[in-house]
Amino acid sequence: MKVKARLKRILITILLLIGGFFLCHFIYVVIDRGLNGYVVDRFEEEYMSHQWVELEGGEEGYYNHRISWWRVKELLYEAFLVLIIVWVLSLRLASVLYASRREKKIIHAASGMISDYMRYNRGAAEVFPEEYAELSLQAEELKVSMQRNEQMLKEEAARKNDLITYLAHDLKTPLTSVIGYLSLLEEVPEMPAAQKAKYTHIALDKAMRLEKLINEFFEITRYNLQQIILEKETVDLSFMLVQMTDEFYPILNTHGNTLRLELPPEKEGEEGITIYADSEKLARVFNNILKNAVAYSYPNTEILVSCREKAGKAVITFSNHGKTIPEQRLNAIFDKFFRLDDARSTNSGGAGLGLAIAREIVTLHGGSITADSRDEIITFTVTLPV
Repeated sequence: MKVKARLKRILITILLLIGGFFLCHFIYVVIDRGLNGYVVDRFEEEYMSHQWVELEGGEEGYYNHRISWWRVKELLYEAFLVLIIVWVLSLRLASVLYASRREKKIIHAASGMISDYMRYNRGAAEVFPEEYAELSLQAEELKVSMQRNEQMLKEEAARKNDLITYLAHDLKTPLTSVIGYLSLLEEVPEMPAAQKAKYTHIALDKAMRLEKLINEFFEITRYNLQQIILEKETVDLSFMLVQMTDEFYPILNTHGNTLRLELPPEKEGEEGITIYADSEKLARVFNNILKNAVAYSYPNTEILVSCREKAGKAVITFSNHGKTIPEQRLNAIFDKFFRLDDARSTNSGGAGLGLAIAREIVTLHGGSITADSRDEIITFTVTLPV
């Protein structure tokens, strides 16, 4: 390939020299033949001096014609400059045309190689020659990234399909119970009050379970159809967390958990931590994290929520006591449709979308969310720009 390229460059140089020779010859022919009379007259007028010479003895004199060499040198110099400029412009034009043609060939060849490499299961070294080494590396990185994303989408789709299958199956159990107990109540109207109350309570409990499963179905559909759009305003973060703590009291009380909120001490004349954010979407983030903390906390343990400002960022942490999450599962905790428990064990956790939605909302705010689990302490950290 290198020898062919060198021979091609030599051939192009020879062709350019031949072209330059014929150009000069053409100019000479035009001047010598087509403009001969004009050129001679012009030359005599501009570049020759005429002097009358008188002869001795009374004889008639004559005109002495001499070439003004200094004017001729100027003419030759100007002509030389013009030829050099024309020659350089010609070379430049030829090189641009050649480079453009070569660039198109290279792009066409590279496009074919990339298409071949991405379409078929072949190694980069088999497809790309040595001179395309850099392109080979970039194509390889791109292919690996695409394969990784494709694999992630497949895993996500598999988790979603499994979850829907499990939810569809689990809908039957509470529905069957509700129908069964309501049928008993209808068939035996004179049933003892205590037994009737018991059956009614069981039917209501199963109906609420059924409602939760249906809500999970709606959550899956809503996530796929909904695009999150932020409506930002100035938000008092401290006040939002206090409100959220009060709202979560019934849920915490059901599980026997308590919640402790740690806020930075307010200084006189200064406001608490304020951020520019979508308060409704941010409340959803905190609710999802707290629901997760309650669902996976040991009974009768404390959940700690703290908020502080650090290096121009608002840092909110949620810590609860629960079973340590393995590292490999912790890395996937923010993936869509991922659940820590088995999909059939639907008493804890939802459709596996809460933390995925939380991460998306926090990212749209220009922040970050991370999870850590060690020594039976699970900690979620949300960082937002102040």
